[in-house]
Amino acid sequence: MSVLMSLAMFPTDKVGSKSKEVGEVLKIIKDSGLKYQLTSMNTIVEAKTLKELLDLVNLCYIKLEELGCNRVYAVMNFDIRTSGEDRIKSKIASVENHIGEVSK
Repeated sequence: MSVLMSLAMFPTDKVGSKSKEVGEVLKIIKDSGLKYQLTSMNTIVEAKTLKELLDLVNLCYIKLEELGCNRVYAVMNFDIRTSGEDRIKSKIASVENHIGEVSK
């Protein structure tokens, strides 16, 4: 099984840049050992089960709570497939096979 998650999570009760808090969330994701890719709008994470990702989201929220965030915005999208692995890269490669390089 391969589960991809797109996650955007940040506090809404802080003024200005949220990069410090987003960085703390990213540390949790990085320390999880799961494959991930940071983008300018969200982070994509791949796991073998949905539960792994839901547990990870909970850890990220707990971290923001520990940082004193009283209100958190979170958006998650999931792509759950019974087969495959390393789909973070293979999905992009599949498109590039048709039209060439897509990111610069």
